[in-house]
Amino acid sequence: MGSKAKNVLKKKLKKVSSQLTVSRKKNEAADFLPLEGGPGRKLPDEKPAKDTAAVLYIGRIPHGFYEKEMEGFFSQFGPIKRLRITRNKKTGKSKHFGFIEFEHPQTAKVVAECMQDYLLFEHVIKVHLVPPEHVHPNLWKGFNHRYKPVDWVQLERKRQNKERTLADHKTLVEKIMKRDQKRRKKIEAAGIDYECPEIVGSTQPAPKKIKFDED
Repeated sequence: MGSKAKNVLKKKLKKVSSQLTVSRKKNEAADFLPLEGGPGRKLPDEKPAKDTAAVLYIGRIPHGFYEKEMEGFFSQFGPIKRLRITRNKKTGKSKHFGFIEFEHPQTAKVVAECMQDYLLFEHVIKVHLVPPEHVHPNLWKGFNHRYKPVDWVQLERKRQNKERTLADHKTLVEKIMKRDQKRRKKIEAAGIDYECPEIVGSTQPAPKKIKFDED
């Protein structure tokens, strides 16, 4: 074999060895090898997810611990963005759970760790983070609205003092008479000798007044 042939053979061997070393490096760095053969594949690098949850769910809120008290208590951890206690639409009473949104997610995480199972006014409150994808779009709708309770006494007073027509008066008297009949039957069944007073409830219109002449 001549010198030229030896040089060509050495070049080919170096080329093959370099290709083998490159393929080995690729296979070592690859996350998995395909079953059908071929070069190894590497999964894309995934960046660690950042903590962006800033909304807290608070359950078992005690009676009397409302928006103003909650804002004063939880503001010691950090600035509060929004706060809401779920209330009954009819009575305005608290349903004993609510939500708080802090300006910084780190603050919300610290509050969730510190206040979980915290004893507050003889109530063990429950606090945990709400992921951003689980926050309902209407959660903060009207959060700054302070509910004014309905004055049911005033409404009942108006209902009782309204002017009644003859048909309304007749219906009212019929109800009273039915209750009176039930009461009489219960007294008779008990063997009590008692005469119940008669209820004067004429459904007829009041008679016209008679005018007398002066003579």
